[in-house]
Amino acid sequence: MSTVALAAFLVSPVAAQNPGGSAEGKNMKNPVASSPESIKAGQALFQKNCRFCHNADAKGNGPMAPEGTHPSNLTDEKWDRGSTDGEIFLVIRDGAGPKFEMKGFKSKMSETDIWNVVNYLRSLQAK
Repeated sequence: MSTVALAAFLVSPVAAQNPGGSAEGKNMKNPVASSPESIKAGQALFQKNCRFCHNADAKGNGPMAPEGTHPSNLTDEKWDRGSTDGEIFLVIRDGAGPKFEMKGFKSKMSETDIWNVVNYLRSLQAK
């Protein structure tokens, strides 16, 4: 590997939320207050972007999940990649590592949109 390629590799680490969570996510605070408006916006974004793999009910059994993958049940209390709002945000933004079976949505949703989805997912847990 050339020095330039090695330097590029070291400077641009692969970003994804791996099992076990992350210190970065644990330290993030959700800047979007959970409100009926935020939850409704998050629900619409979830239905548009996430339901294909996680299903409309967010239980992880979506009809278009790639073969061999097991999308997470987002309504239970088990969060393999961290359970804080920040860790959930990072999974949605950057994807689910280490195999990237879930790609990140940073190019498809704004940060506010992602926080709205986090608030929506939290509302499902409360039920």
